[in-house]
Amino acid sequence: MPDVRVKPGSDHSGFTRFEYDINGVKTVVQSIGSGPVLVFLHGTGTFTGFEVARAWAAHHTVLIPFHPGFGDSGDCDAIDTVEDHVLHYMDLFDRLGLENFDLAGFSLGGWLAAEFAIRQPQRLRRLVLVAPAGLVVDAAPAPGLFEIAPQDLPAYLAHDPLAALRYFPQAPDPSFDARLGREVTGFAKLIRNHPQGNPKLAHWLHRITVPTLVLWGANDRLRPTAQAQAWMAGLPDGHLQLVPATGHLVFEETPAAGRHVTEFLAG
Repeated sequence: MPDVRVKPGSDHSGFTRFEYDINGVKTVVQSIGSGPVLVFLHGTGTFTGFEVARAWAAHHTVLIPFHPGFGDSGDCDAIDTVEDHVLHYMDLFDRLGLENFDLAGFSLGGWLAAEFAIRQPQRLRRLVLVAPAGLVVDAAPAPGLFEIAPQDLPAYLAHDPLAALRYFPQAPDPSFDARLGREVTGFAKLIRNHPQGNPKLAHWLHRITVPTLVLWGANDRLRPTAQAQAWMAGLPDGHLQLVPATGHLVFEETPAAGRHVTEFLAG
């Protein structure tokens, strides 16, 4: 049972918010739906929300934890590497009693999901990696975190920049800037030594033995679509699905792409 249960805010109608103390770290989890558990690990920015989870909730209990230092979860100086985050999630999943569950992750969350699957594949039923970060692909490197001018960011996030712009405030919003700034800083910590990701990740992909869907926007510039082939080359049971006319924000730009996840998990 959770340590604290809090009613969801108006921007998360239909979700239930839980708070846990995980090894001293305030960890907030949003939950929606019923059925087999699907855990979704979010990307660097949580400002887009999780609307796609509403469709998944028709078939699954969707659990969306905020990473330490991101979103509504607390900060923790001891968690400043990907390995630390993975160990944190091992603790959280132990607390929740999760075994034989489905795990999905987007961008940074996809990296964390893959690293978890390498370490504890026996706990997973199926895995979904959506435009995942973390794999170093020399032939298709990702742009540097601070190389993109702010005015150019929407065009990196979406094939149609307007699809991304609707998630940004039209007037100055210090609270939005502070929340996103905290999350970007959190990601910057994780890549401080290796800006492109984990140089050893490719060596260990063979340990991800569960069926894995690799879902990618066909026009992703932030996490280049060409990286999908490198993931496929290393995954023992990988299944690639490209979403046409779509950039990095796969589910926000093309909401119908969410069905690829439910169809894969039903297989």
